[in-house]
Amino acid sequence: MKKPNVAFICVHNSCRSQMAEALGKKLAGDVFESFSAGTETKPQINQDAVRLMKQAHGIDMEENQYSKLLSELPEIDIVITMGCNVRCPFLPCRYREDWGLNDPSGKEDAAFLVTMKLIEEKVLDLKRRIQEKVILDLSDSAEPKPAPQE
Repeated sequence: MKKPNVAFICVHNSCRSQMAEALGKKLAGDVFESFSAGTETKPQINQDAVRLMKQAHGIDMEENQYSKLLSELPEIDIVITMGCNVRCPFLPCRYREDWGLNDPSGKEDAAFLVTMKLIEEKVLDLKRRIQEKVILDLSDSAEPKPAPQE
């Protein structure tokens, strides 16, 4: 069965979405393919995020990741927006949700670590929901399953 493509979307694709892509690859690469992109780009990934991801998870985001535009993404099955408080452009997909994460850019390390931990928890929850076919079942019809009501 084909693994779904998940895109983590944020305005500049330099911090939260990059951390989500890296953690998605590390923690859920067996269940889904992780990508990230933004409506604008930055010359480099947020250096505090790079440093703290190396320390906390042993991941060098600059090794294989860079800030990129939505137009550079492959076909996407699941779109996860980070909570940028702006209207995200339409990106065709079969399922979409917003994680409502505050941007730690420009803040102390503790803010980055809190955001990183939330992303880790949300990536693992997304992995579980995909495995249990709660949000998307690529093996049956082309119709997405609705998000469960909380």
